Amino acid sequence: MNTDRYRFLFVFYRRKTVTAIFLDRWEGGNAVSGHFRPRGSEASHQPRTSLIAEVMSPSRDRIDKPEPRWQAVLAFLAICTIYLALPRNLIVGPTWLLPTVIIVLLVPTVVSHRAGKHSLNRILGIIINGITTLALIGSVILLVRALPSHRESPLQLLRSGGLLWLTNVIVFALWYWRLDGGGPTVRDKRREFGSRSFVFPQMQIEKIERSRFSVEGWRPGFVDYLFIAFTQSSTFGPTDAPLLARWAKLLAICQIFISLSIVVLLISRAVGIL
Repeated sequence: MNTDRYRFLFVFYRRKTVTAIFLDRWEGGNAVSGHFRPRGSEASHQPRTSLIAEVMSPSRDRIDKPEPRWQAVLAFLAICTIYLALPRNLIVGPTWLLPTVIIVLLVPTVVSHRAGKHSLNRILGIIINGITTLALIGSVILLVRALPSHRESPLQLLRSGGLLWLTNVIVFALWYWRLDGGGPTVRDKRREFGSRSFVFPQMQIEKIERSRFSVEGWRPGFVDYLFIAFTQSSTFGPTDAPLLARWAKLLAICQIFISLSIVVLLISRAVGIL
């Protein structure tokens, strides 16, 4: 190799881009699209810096935007509203008890997330989910006990069953959102593509085809878990996203059992069996 003709490649790593800069130092050196063509000996010997191009772009499989939490907060508030709309004979304890407990626990949950106390945030989130699940199961049991007595009119019974069915969807959507991949906080730290517990349709697209469907940096949000819970309660089984984790399968069993119980009870009452 001629020592009078050589080049250096410096790669500057920035946060979002990697830029390649070629420095050509040789007698009459010239850089054109990354290829070097020597000139005559009359050219200058002065070093010259030439910016060729950006050689890399930020990885689209890396998600930099944090996952929003306001959707989960709205889901808990929706549970409070639905619970207040239930008939008094389907509520466990005082009518105000569950909404008050949810709001009281929801405030430190949001504050702990803002303060960066992730362990406390996860514990409080699981406690709220557990309380709402127990309240849902208690209301379903009261519905079963109330059917043979015929205390409720058919329209009121249908309304109560529909509210409990909707609560079942929201409660288990919150469970899936809370537990998938270790929870929303862990997912934010990993910034991975897709999910670790569910096989969403976006994850089944070939990597080279993801840009075509605009899912390069996709990961599930609360709406995706809500859709999973809705389809499972409607079809009594997974449809959109197959389940991978065992905890997800166990939760799906509980959700489907509750949903099936509500639907069967309403149908039985409608045809006059109960």
